Amino acid sequence: MTGTINIVGLGSGDENQLTLGVLKALKEAKQVYVRTEQHPVISYLRAEGIPCESFDPLYELHASFGATYEAIVAYLFKEASNSASPIVYGVPGHPMVAESTVQQLISGSVERGITVNVIGGESFLDQTFIRLGFDPIEGFALLDAAQLNSDLIRPHIHTVIAQVYDVFTASDVKLALMDVYPDDYPVVVAHALGVPGEEYMETVPLYEIDRIERYGNLSIIYIPRAEDPSLSNRTFERLHEIVRILRSPDGCPWDREQTHTSIRKNLIEEMYEVLETIDDDNPVAMCEELGDLLLQIMLHAQMEEEEGAFTVKDIIAGLNEKLIRRHPHVFGDRTASNADEALEAWQDMKKVEKQALGESKPTVSQLSGIPRELPAILYAYKLQKKASEVGFDWNRIEDVLEKVEEEIDEVRELLHDESSNSTEDQKFALKLELGDLLFAAVNAARFCSVDPEEALQLTNRKFISRFEYIEQKLMRAGRGFDDTNVTEMEKWWQEAKLL
Repeated sequence: MTGTINIVGLGSGDENQLTLGVLKALKEAKQVYVRTEQHPVISYLRAEGIPCESFDPLYELHASFGATYEAIVAYLFKEASNSASPIVYGVPGHPMVAESTVQQLISGSVERGITVNVIGGESFLDQTFIRLGFDPIEGFALLDAAQLNSDLIRPHIHTVIAQVYDVFTASDVKLALMDVYPDDYPVVVAHALGVPGEEYMETVPLYEIDRIERYGNLSIIYIPRAEDPSLSNRTFERLHEIVRILRSPDGCPWDREQTHTSIRKNLIEEMYEVLETIDDDNPVAMCEELGDLLLQIMLHAQMEEEEGAFTVKDIIAGLNEKLIRRHPHVFGDRTASNADEALEAWQDMKKVEKQALGESKPTVSQLSGIPRELPAILYAYKLQKKASEVGFDWNRIEDVLEKVEEEIDEVRELLHDESSNSTEDQKFALKLELGDLLFAAVNAARFCSVDPEEALQLTNRKFISRFEYIEQKLMRAGRGFDDTNVTEMEKWWQEAKLL
């Protein structure tokens, strides 16, 4: 298959935007196709005796722009292969700016043996820069309305959103922008920039952009870059910048003095505060506490960035790569129909990673890899799980409960041994036996598929609730704990259990 397609840019306005090279190519062509007839220059071309065949009918035949563009590309390849002379394909603006058909023609031309030449034209961006009066070197983003999401928006640079064909597309744009900007933030809606008699520009509050009826093929939405740094507060980049400033010579004296060691306890405390909001089912508090926890991570990362060891972006990159690698059932060709199969896939990938690092043979204990700073109950739980993975476990819950009873008996035996009740050795022995009892209780929880940490937290909250009931009874009676006794408190405790 051979043939040639010359792609030309028709500019974004009338014939005054046509370049001499494009006009020459159009006049010399034996066959000219245009993506759409809805363009100010088409009437001029026909008046000049240049016939143009439009693909507008294909838009009616297909349910989506993507399907329409594929049909256009297929037709052009077919026509080019059957034509002895080059065919010309004209597109609005510049062929390399927001033109899906052009990209498809270029990418598919090699395998088909078709030669594709591109002759540039004035882009709608040229008129955008002129009519809206900004220099793109200050920072500029061109975004597609059909692919827009809030993650792409950077308030500190100029933003042009193209291909806003109708009010429905404008509504989607509005929702994405409202994730970043206030509802009444001023934005510019523009249409046919640089086209005499058709140009339209209006600055409106963000919430009104889908109430304008002028949208079409030549419409854009423009958001000037913002000087207000608070508009970037929803971005990760802004957080990184703030932490860097805090640690800089001109930043906060306290933050500058901190080290990994000095704020180590803060990381633990913030983690527990997050857990408390989870237990309380308090989304508002959770949002704040997760932010405090994230700050600790950012501070530790910033310290290492200052030393040149790694940056927070290295942390994110490593995490992203790990998540993709350890979820082959999501990002690869493995499947998982339930949580157990998904966990198995995760564990298998961990083994592959260890083998890649030369750890194919066990060089460390089966019990290694558990963070030493975990709470003792959670640490015990994880120890038991790791031991269970290699078969070191009970077969029946009855056996586990018998072990609990055995540990209780050993504690009783020590308590009844009055001959050495006050010695340090006896206290240490009692500590060990109580530890064994707790360890056995954790094992019982694990065997029943109950998280012992979560179970104990539930009991803690239950205890607090019932004890506060006793306090309320005393408060209502105008009394304190010195004015009551265990019998009365036990009665109220039993009442609280019925609530």
